[in-house]
Amino acid sequence: MTTFLKAHWQNLIMANYEIDPSILLPYLPKGLHLDFHNGKTYVSLVGFLFKDTSIFNIPIPFWGTFEEVNLRFYVIRKEKNTMKRGVVFINETVPNKIVAWVANKLYKEHYIAIPTRHNWNLSQEKKEIQYEWKVKSKWNSIKVEASATKKKMEIDSIEEFIFEHYFGYTKVNTEHSIEYKINHPSWEINSVHNYQIDCDFAAFYGDTFKVLNTTIPHSVLLAEGSDIRVDWKRVSF
Repeated sequence: MTTFLKAHWQNLIMANYEIDPSILLPYLPKGLHLDFHNGKTYVSLVGFLFKDTSIFNIPIPFWGTFEEVNLRFYVIRKEKNTMKRGVVFINETVPNKIVAWVANKLYKEHYIAIPTRHNWNLSQEKKEIQYEWKVKSKWNSIKVEASATKKKMEIDSIEEFIFEHYFGYTKVNTEHSIEYKINHPSWEINSVHNYQIDCDFAAFYGDTFKVLNTTIPHSVLLAEGSDIRVDWKRVSF
């Protein structure tokens, strides 16, 4: 078996916050370096829809379509003459306990299962995309209003930096890291006109990220998405 997971990812919102690199260092897996864009490090609050999900080519009955919300940052792994660009997840949220358990067990990720929901309003001219997740008794949310027109990402843009990372890395412990590959084509994006974010970062992600409660995002992006495939092969280092 070469493929662990297949799905269609749709309407990915990414709110990107400039952050002090020292905040991310405790989460950095061994053997990796922080990835910088124009001298700055970023953490992204991400919301998107998993659709038609299958594991080892077996569809997930009843729960194959669901929302995911995650907090992630950007890294580089230097391997001989190759530069691998990837992401590290602080936390990943889905509504299904089974999906969370499988991901944590097999990939040593940091999934939790809590209530989530989404609301889309689509027309020929614009897209209104919203994702919500419930922490204790409070619904947090991220929402964008964007053009329905698709366009390619510009080279060396913030959009290319945020979206063009194709490896996932997990910090198992201080001496052990895991790498896996996420396969998908380069995504087209939609121009975001307005956004609303209601997220208590401190309550959900800990006091380490309390600073984001009062930080204005550097950018808020929306990507169309595509079919994706996560390889079963994992590299330990």
